[in-house]
Amino acid sequence: MDKFSKQQRHAKAAIKQEQSDAGISSIEREQARRSANMAAIRSKDTKPEMIVRRGLWKRGFRYRLNHKRLPGHPDLVLRKYRTCIFVNGCFWHGHQVQFTMHNAQCIIESSECCKIPKTNREFWVAKIRRNKERDKKEQKQLATMGWHCITVWECELTPKKREETLDSIAFTLNHIWLQDHQARVVPYPKLEEEDRQMPMAAEEEI
Repeated sequence: MDKFSKQQRHAKAAIKQEQSDAGISSIEREQARRSANMAAIRSKDTKPEMIVRRGLWKRGFRYRLNHKRLPGHPDLVLRKYRTCIFVNGCFWHGHQVQFTMHNAQCIIESSECCKIPKTNREFWVAKIRRNKERDKKEQKQLATMGWHCITVWECELTPKKREETLDSIAFTLNHIWLQDHQARVVPYPKLEEEDRQMPMAAEEEI
């Protein structure tokens, strides 16, 4: 009896859900689904962030996370290098999208890694535009405070590009450190003619 009544409850719930869905257009269902997906995206400890953290730690770099006192709350802060690293999602920060104005209206062209949804497009155009303007403002503030900024994009952390990207970040950090500490490069001395003719320590005399 209990089993039968339980099946009845499930059947009634399914019918009720179908009736509810019947009153919703396909566009509204798509918008609801997309909103749920967007809400589920994490703002911290994302997969791209974790890749950068582990990659830099493996290469000997130490950092702080999400510094609250700095503009933009950078994802990684390396005080030794006076550098802030932002790990940006290509969609949310409009990677490589192009903005143009037409009849006083902002038009956005999608890029390979940032596809703007067709539904509720005006909302997404405005949001991505605000995000890009905010990113630019915050990095300008950090530069005024004496910080270097590195932006790492989600599309640069695919399995094929990951190691190359991490090596590039490490190279940039070391280059920044050398520049900030004014490391002096000692040029190789020019040899006199007499020195040119003398054998080197590892050479045999003829």
